[in-house]
This record gives sequence, structure tokens and C-alpha cells, in this order.
Amino acid sequence: MALPDRFSLLVLGQGTTGLDIVRWALAHTDRVGEVVVYGGASSGANDATRALEEAGARFVYGTEDVEGSFDVCVASPGISEFSDFFAAARNHAGQIMGEPEFAYRLTPERWVGITGTNGKTTTTALTNHLLHAAGMRSSAVGNIGDTAISRVDGRGEGEWFVAELSSYQLATTSELHPRVAVLLNITPDHLAWHRSHENYARAKCRLFANLTPSDLAVVDVEDEGVRDHMGLIARDGRRVLSLALDDPATADAAFVREGVLVVRLAGEETPLVAVDDLKIAGRHNLTNALAAASAALFAGASVEGVRAGLRSFAPLEHRIEPCGELDGVRFVNDSKATNTDAVIKALTAFPRERVVLLVGGHDKGTPLEEFARSVISSTVRAVVCFGEARERFLAAFLEADDTHELDLAEADNLRDAVDVARNLAERGEVVLLSPACSSFDEFSGFEERGRAYKGYLDELRGASAAGR
Repeated sequence: MALPDRFSLLVLGQGTTGLDIVRWALAHTDRVGEVVVYGGASSGANDATRALEEAGARFVYGTEDVEGSFDVCVASPGISEFSDFFAAARNHAGQIMGEPEFAYRLTPERWVGITGTNGKTTTTALTNHLLHAAGMRSSAVGNIGDTAISRVDGRGEGEWFVAELSSYQLATTSELHPRVAVLLNITPDHLAWHRSHENYARAKCRLFANLTPSDLAVVDVEDEGVRDHMGLIARDGRRVLSLALDDPATADAAFVREGVLVVRLAGEETPLVAVDDLKIAGRHNLTNALAAASAALFAGASVEGVRAGLRSFAPLEHRIEPCGELDGVRFVNDSKATNTDAVIKALTAFPRERVVLLVGGHDKGTPLEEFARSVISSTVRAVVCFGEARERFLAAFLEADDTHELDLAEADNLRDAVDVARNLAERGEVVLLSPACSSFDEFSGFEERGRAYKGYLDELRGASAAGR
């Protein structure tokens, strides 16, 4: 269903997404009439909302009881489609959707959509980097930073939108139709929002709903969660490129052969760069690089541009980010690893180094038995459990560690965990912050947690230098 030529607009939520929608609407009064924002039960006025009220929007604070009638409603991603707030809005709007769907309907050409439980930010940034390296116009939008709606008006001729799309954002899509759709993995996450793992997985798979045989689906066929849902992906004549570390022997594939990344499109192979040429480490980052290269090549990027971009792309902040050394020990910030699967993937970046692992934070209630066994079988020599979740993590490791070879310790908070890790770590080892938890017991988000980690390391290095 197309957007009306002129419409009234209801916006749910007054975070970044909601306010960006309002700003776009107020800049298009020729198309948008009434603009009403319901902030939610705990909402209140602030400087940003007051400025938008002065510009013509109406804000309703402190309630989820929607009133009135609207042509279109755009819901912020934090508002579950199963919530009473969402249901109230649906009853008062002709159409309801998320922000990426709304932006897509305004500018539907040349989209790359990227999703997955883990790795989507790196893959989105890398795809955008490869397109730039090939001299193409593109913008990284969506969950990675800038909302798509904030970039619609300034979108240049021929420009690609490379969109990182969360399950929240995909759940309410109906017409979103990327030319390339990438699914990296599916592991249990965000179950409170989606109410079940199956709902979560199906939301991810909505990325493929409108693909035609002239588009490309890029999926990791080695991921168990993806394989379980291939029936939703590989149907209706869709063209599927298989991501794998070994050649999957399909006409469209991306894999590693004799240490070199290879992409095969319609049977034609393109060797790219050696694994050792990449600056991003870990088995999962090989998959991310293969996915990004496949998407960029299909979008029209030159082979030489893709090769140059793969060689020059550096790790993103908070994603296996090197943080320097202290007393012969290397420190790494992987604060973005907010679930157990992300930690297991991160550990593949250290196949030959012994690791002191920092885990903990706000407990997401994820089962830990298999995670603990995986950590014990890796190169991890010691684990420091910290924060709100520390006791449950410690209990899981104690139960799984039959041989008692793993050094286990506790800490109250992140700074304490760093201090404990420094006492445990030996020269040549790695201290890895990869918490497997959200950060809300101590910080506002994984970004603040990662920067606090790096800031404390800088303090310690400064004190060490001053004491010499």
C-alpha cells in the first residue's frame, strides 16, 4: 500500500527515531498535515520536543492511550508489535509501520538490507566502505547510526542505502524490498520484545519477503538458526548466495579457498584478498567480509575497489577493538558482545593466544550451560565475572569446569574486573572485555561501557608512566 499523496501522521516514541520522523514531516508540510507524537507512559517534555512543538508538531506525554484518527503511524523500534501501546495505535491509524519501511516507501531504489543477531554493524559498515572504495555513492543507515529517514532528502543520484536492520525494525515491514538482503545468523535474542524465538526468527526473515529472482539473498548456510529457516528464505525463485568457510558448491557462493576470500556470482569466480590481509580478526569476521564483498560486487562495485576496501577496513569501536598493551598484556574491547553467541565468535579471533575473559553486566537470562562449555574448550585461561550477572555466570562455569583448569574470579563492577584481570594475566596474554550481557546495571549502553574500559586503561597507563 503506497503512502497517500497527503496524510496525517502519528508517531510512537520520542527517541532518536521518532524525532527524526517528526523533523522530516515538518519539512514536508505540502505532503504531511497533522503531526502528533505519543511519547509513551513515562515520557515528558524536553528541549528537543519543545522545539518541535514550536515548529508545529503536537506531543502527547505520559500516556499510551491513543486518541484520534490518522492515515499513517510510524512506531519507534523500542515499541513491541505485541504491546498495548502498538495495538492502541493500530486501532487509530490506516497504516502502521516502522521507520525503515516509511523511508523505503519514500525512496525505494538501491537498498542493501543487512540483518543478523551478531555482525550486522560490522558488515553494514564494511559494505558501505567497499562501495566507497569502488568510487560509488552510498550511505550507511538504520541501526548503525543515522536513521534512513534523516538521509532521504539529501540522497544523491545513484546513491545506495546500506541499511543495518534489527528484528524490531523488520517485524512490521510489508513493502521493504532491498536489491541485496543479507542474513548473517539467528540465535536467541530480544525474546521479551518478540515473545518467542520463532517470532524473532521470522522477523529477521521478513527481509526476504519481497525479493524477486533479479535480487540477491546472501545467507550464512553454516549457521544453524539460518538453516532452520531456509524454507522462509529460499523460495519463490529467489536467488540465494551461500556464505560458508568451505566452498558450498552452489552457483552463487562466497567462501575461503587456500587462504583467499572468493565470491562466485552466477558461476563466475572472483578471488579477492588473502585472509591475512584483513585487519578484522575472527572466524565470524571472515563471514562478515564475504557477505559485504558479495553485496558490493552484486551492487556493481569494481573488483579492484572491493579488494582495496577489504584491505583497508579497520575494526569498529567496541567490536574486537585493540586497546593497546599494559605490562606486556594486550587489552581488547568487545563491549558490543551483549549475548553469548557474540562472545563465542569473538574468541575465534585469538586461536593462538591465551585469554583472560571479562563477562557480566545486566543479566539477560540467557541459558549459560553450552556457553560455559564453549569457553572452557577455547583458548580462555581465566574468566572474571562481574556486575549484576556475575553469580549466575560464575555458577555456570563452576558446574561446567570438571577439570578445574579454568581460573575463575569475581568483581563488583567493570573497573574492579580490570584490576582482577591484571592480576591474573601474564605477559603475552590477552584481556578481552566481551561481556555476553547488556550494560544497564552500570552504564547507559555498550558504548559507554566500552569507553569506560578504554578510559580506565588510559588511566592505568598514565599512572604506570608517571611511576617510572
